[in-house]
Amino acid sequence: MSYSAQTDRFVHDRLPPPEQWPRLTYTLPELQLPGQVNLVQVLFESAAKRGLGDLPLLRSPRRTLSYAQAQAEVARIAQVLVQDYGLVPGNRVLLRGGNSIGMALAWLAVVQAGAVAVATMPLLRAKELGDIIDKAQPTLAICDERLLDELQLARAQQPVLQTLVSFDALHQSGELALAAARCDGQRPPCATAADDIALLAFTSGTTGKPKAAVHTHRDVLAACETWPRHVLRATPDDIVMGSPPLAFTFGLGGLLIFPMWAGASVYFPDIPYTPQAMAQLIFDTGATIVYTAPTFYRQMAPFMQEQATQRGQAAALRLSVSAGEGLPDATRQLWKNATGLEMLDGIGATEMFHIFISAAPEDVRRGAIGTVVPGYTARVVGEDGQELPRGSVGRIAVMGPTGCKYMGDARQASYVKDGWNYPGDAFVQDAEGYFFYQARTDDMIITSGYNVGAPEVEDALLSHPGVAECGVIGQSDEARGMIVKAFCVLRPGVVGDAALVQALQDHVKATIAPYKYPREITFLDRLPRTETGKLQRFRLKTP
Repeated sequence: MSYSAQTDRFVHDRLPPPEQWPRLTYTLPELQLPGQVNLVQVLFESAAKRGLGDLPLLRSPRRTLSYAQAQAEVARIAQVLVQDYGLVPGNRVLLRGGNSIGMALAWLAVVQAGAVAVATMPLLRAKELGDIIDKAQPTLAICDERLLDELQLARAQQPVLQTLVSFDALHQSGELALAAARCDGQRPPCATAADDIALLAFTSGTTGKPKAAVHTHRDVLAACETWPRHVLRATPDDIVMGSPPLAFTFGLGGLLIFPMWAGASVYFPDIPYTPQAMAQLIFDTGATIVYTAPTFYRQMAPFMQEQATQRGQAAALRLSVSAGEGLPDATRQLWKNATGLEMLDGIGATEMFHIFISAAPEDVRRGAIGTVVPGYTARVVGEDGQELPRGSVGRIAVMGPTGCKYMGDARQASYVKDGWNYPGDAFVQDAEGYFFYQARTDDMIITSGYNVGAPEVEDALLSHPGVAECGVIGQSDEARGMIVKAFCVLRPGVVGDAALVQALQDHVKATIAPYKYPREITFLDRLPRTETGKLQRFRLKTP
């Protein structure tokens, strides 16, 4: 029997009632984890046992840390948090910073010390930070010194946040690093129970007010044994890079936890990624795995071709992972033509921690996201929760070793029903078990009795040479109930006039069933997106 080390029970006491919990299943031998486990300790000790201590873990243009060096730095920072700042297991620690070695070390140290990491997106303003502080009640914040201003404004309105310590993301200096340098790092990792809380992950806000998803040490380690083991299959030779923030579970898994589990290394740049900069860095660093969103891949494709031509050779890249939003087939084919690589697509959820449906490049079926990841079960169901015949459009229900547990949120009852997780996506599953994404369930457009998935229309529009980006919604209509409406960002030099509207409508009619064409098209300079690149359709519906 294991006992919780988290004496601060704030999050534990705000978990949903047991009858609203997801049913967690551990069907694979590797998912049988001990009752007492600290996920950061496991990741570092696993690397040491495999003889990987001297291999690089964290890379940047200014420094590289091996697994052994990173483990020592994390131990010193964790010691500072406990000894100097009075951190108690179970305390929430707000983390604010972009993707950097400093941010990664701070996150690992917080969790190793038995506290709950609450990572936040760098672009959040004081009001948004204040909402997170109000919900999570952190007493300590660790912040990149370049991002202090907004957090200090939020802190002025939230006195619960008593202590603010800064770090320098670009150099081995700053308040936190200087304090850590005075420690010997001999304090052992907190002996957390597997079911102690490791992090609060705030959802990205594509559907409105963010929710706080709770994940335990067991959840994160179990996630390592599913998609990373059976689909990604990274090795210690891999160099990983990408744009998803560490504050987003897609980025946390892909750009820190999963590389550590595999013994790989991660590259963090000193500058924000642009499509052109990322393409150049893929070649410069020898990156073999990259993570980003579909829109970024689409923008990056011509620069990958340009780099290959200039250098006279292809990149070392072997895996390109897309998730975070639906991957249009037009984008998949554009990337394949530019790089020769088949995209590794996947769908996951902040509430599930990471990807639960995916396909390795050799198993890709055109138009499909993939099959259910080993360790999970998924099915397409109707409104009554019963599985529908293959080929039917319905809601996806998922069960596995991770699941949704919102902290203090009535929306838990909508996400988990009878132990199944309902991420809010509409799918079709074919006879071979492949899942085809249709739309968010609240983005299905019912027009004159026909069901139309917004992503399908977006894919058709993106195949037109004049369209750079697009978003599709359903708009109320007295005659048809709803009509399909599109918002398009055009490529440079393309004029958005009545003639182009007609041309795009004709293009869609010739590409997919004619009844799916957008009856209205609006041209925009840009689309509303979250910091992670996900389209915010609700903002298109309510400008």
